[in-house]
Amino acid sequence: MYSVFAVDDEPIVLEGIRSKIDWEANGFVFAGEAADGEIALSMIHELKPDILITDIKMPFMDGLQLATAIKRAQPWIKIIILSGHNEFDYAKKAISIGIEDYLLKPFTPEELTESLNKVAKRINSERKQLSDITKLKEELKSSEMLKKKEFLNNLVHGSEDMSKVMDNCGELGINLISRFYKVLISRIDSQNGNIQKQQEACSLLNSYSSAINEAVSFFHHSNLLVCIFKGSTQEELDDNTFHAAETIGHIVTKNEGCTVLTAIGKTVEHLSQLKTSYEDAKHILEVSGSAKQNSENQNIIISSDDLPSNNLNLLELKENDPLVDRLKYAGKNDINVIIDESMTLIRNNPGQFSVFASYLLVDLIFAVSKLVEKLGGDIKVLNPEILQRSFVDNAVQNEEDFRNKMTQVLNFALEFRDSKVTGKYADVILKAKKYIEENYQDPNTTLTTVAQAACLSPNHFSTIFSQECNTTFIEYLTNVRIENAKRLIRETELKGYDIAYECGFSDPHYFSYIFKKNTGLTPREYKLSQSPSTTGL
Repeated sequence: MYSVFAVDDEPIVLEGIRSKIDWEANGFVFAGEAADGEIALSMIHELKPDILITDIKMPFMDGLQLATAIKRAQPWIKIIILSGHNEFDYAKKAISIGIEDYLLKPFTPEELTESLNKVAKRINSERKQLSDITKLKEELKSSEMLKKKEFLNNLVHGSEDMSKVMDNCGELGINLISRFYKVLISRIDSQNGNIQKQQEACSLLNSYSSAINEAVSFFHHSNLLVCIFKGSTQEELDDNTFHAAETIGHIVTKNEGCTVLTAIGKTVEHLSQLKTSYEDAKHILEVSGSAKQNSENQNIIISSDDLPSNNLNLLELKENDPLVDRLKYAGKNDINVIIDESMTLIRNNPGQFSVFASYLLVDLIFAVSKLVEKLGGDIKVLNPEILQRSFVDNAVQNEEDFRNKMTQVLNFALEFRDSKVTGKYADVILKAKKYIEENYQDPNTTLTTVAQAACLSPNHFSTIFSQECNTTFIEYLTNVRIENAKRLIRETELKGYDIAYECGFSDPHYFSYIFKKNTGLTPREYKLSQSPSTTGL
């Protein structure tokens, strides 16, 4: 399946692209859409689609600017341009950027499907060519590549003659003049020990490595990619490094069964200090090996700058209980999600409300008790009421009482956690979730705006958020909007298009599409499913 993202400032065009193509039958997945290039850029960064369909003339950031930015940051993305009759000069410029195809408006679904199939064949052919292991071996054995690898290897190990560094850089065509530096090491592995797949992933990564912004790289071993990053400011350096780390992960995990652990060393200010950053990244790789083996995440990124201190930190909570882990960063919007999941389980077992409700509430109280204990509190002192048997008995009389008691326990847990938590990750995640809770209704709430609120670059924030919350930023924001839409459907008589606007969707048709994609029901079907006669209680 190839994922497709569409951008056009005309809602009718977006709706046509979204609804008139049988995506799954043709081997595609419709990943998302945006009404202008500026918002699209933020979403594409997160979604990393295979194909971008974009209009050429749009406000804020047009299709050419978007295509240029995408080709620079994510060169594997294939681009199809949509243009009008009087925009051929734009189309010619687009071709020079490196687009795959362009369609003249108006176009038919059949024409778009044909274009998509043509691009998909090209992607498949290119991936086979780029993952050619023989080509990688030949390149690594070439005289020029060997000289470059030896020089860079000596540089990060501190054995290069620093008085000759600039001369050697000139001879090898490498520009390393900058204010700040970092070293990144990515280790590519195969989960099932398939060396062939591992080598194909490394070959594919080698083919794209020259496109990594502001970096020079080399393969230290067959599966260790080392990158030296530079930046004129700390912010620029962080942004480039984290974006590259996510890009490396995306490229590697395109190969089935392949995983990547990326370690980012500390920032240094001189080339002579690169060894410090390299050793830092190397140490992270060594100590994080077991964590990688026990993780379901195929792409893990760990930065030296983000490692927790010895202070009380939410990251130190290591529990086998998934609910405890979930409560680490839950926001107010997550309360309804947790309760709705419990209600779904109860409704799937009609006639046993009190039994299942008691089990779920006791499980929650136990998880909250562990969370409070880990954060230095005593549940018996802070909230003895919820430990009483009568609390549970009173809660399972009916659905309304159950919801109220669950809400009470969850609110207590989140308030206590927020009063105790310190540390970089916790501050970032909690600040971001608070911002989303307050601004999800604004359609202009994006990865960039939330990252600014959390005082991080978009790339750095994206990495932290996805790894700590086990979901991408876009998935989380969409879920918050959908959960609030479900609440409005249950509790109000608002029309579908009003609910769409209330929840941050600028297009009611897209809201309906996303709602069904996430819940399996249309908004109308969901409304009917919530009537008292269908609850099973």
